[in-house]
Amino acid sequence: MGAPSSPHDVAEKWDCEVNLVTGGAGFIGSHLVQQLLSSNESVRVLEHPAAVVSHLPLERIELVRADIRDSIAVRNMMRGCDRVYHLAADPNLWRRNRFEYDEVNHVGALNVMHAALDSGVSRALYVSTESILTSAQSRGGGVESARFRKEDMIGPYCLSKFQAEQAVFQLAEAGAPIIVCSPTLPIGPGDRNQTPPTRLAVAFCQGKVPAYVDCQLNLIDARDVADGLVRAMQRGRPGVRYLLGGHNYRLIEWLQILGDTVNRPAPQWTIPYPVALAIGWFSELWADCISHQMPLATVTGVRLTKRSMHFDPSETFAELGLKPRPIEESAKDAVNWYRQQHWI
Repeated sequence: MGAPSSPHDVAEKWDCEVNLVTGGAGFIGSHLVQQLLSSNESVRVLEHPAAVVSHLPLERIELVRADIRDSIAVRNMMRGCDRVYHLAADPNLWRRNRFEYDEVNHVGALNVMHAALDSGVSRALYVSTESILTSAQSRGGGVESARFRKEDMIGPYCLSKFQAEQAVFQLAEAGAPIIVCSPTLPIGPGDRNQTPPTRLAVAFCQGKVPAYVDCQLNLIDARDVADGLVRAMQRGRPGVRYLLGGHNYRLIEWLQILGDTVNRPAPQWTIPYPVALAIGWFSELWADCISHQMPLATVTGVRLTKRSMHFDPSETFAELGLKPRPIEESAKDAVNWYRQQHWI
């Protein structure tokens, strides 16, 4: 194991039941890989050719380099797989090329799901997002059975994940053994690519968040998300959305918890929503036309702050037996890891 393979080599190398994890080098994916290995499971990781994978235990996994937009490559890597965890996605709320969201998060997800089903896997698991579990009228709470509309989606990222989830539910309703899990905002150690929640946490720890937009959050440790994914794969029911949520906070409360960990006061000023939205528009315009770098704020991110993001995952907890760790533990472990990376 260890040396990366092309998708065309995989069929010859593996002839046993394998857990395929797409996006296995990502924040949640890397924790999932470790959890599966700790249970002596065989693991094959699919990652983008450009992804950094040096942090993975390469001597214990089969690494395949492929783009999930390449349907032929995806089909070739399914040989010998019994269970498929599909995590690979673009989690960022801004891309210069907005069409990439649909190509990766929607079409790419269907490439993986159809290839998995055609290869005869016993189960497949699709990882969705809490960003699509809201509408202007919703008030959070339990959303395991809730269904939303295209018109409820904010921005191209949310739309791409919504369309993928809708298609996956249609497959499940037709009898496919597909489980759907929706993590809320993941926090904790190990986010090497700095997804939006980590980017904010690091900026605050660096003293770069002088003000904040008042909003609701549901936070869960990425390690607990990985635990929830394994539990859902083992005992989840197709056609049900499992809400892998944790703790409800307002943003200022989360910053206060981080502040207690790094001995830094939380910001005292709130940014009015119209001002934040204007900053988002300007930041994206600057990123699109000038910097070509991730903007300071995104329009989608700002607009989501107007939605209710407090959820009740008790129904999922009862079925899966999941119990997320305290948020203070996640904050402490995350900050210690940020320091190891020399980010703060």
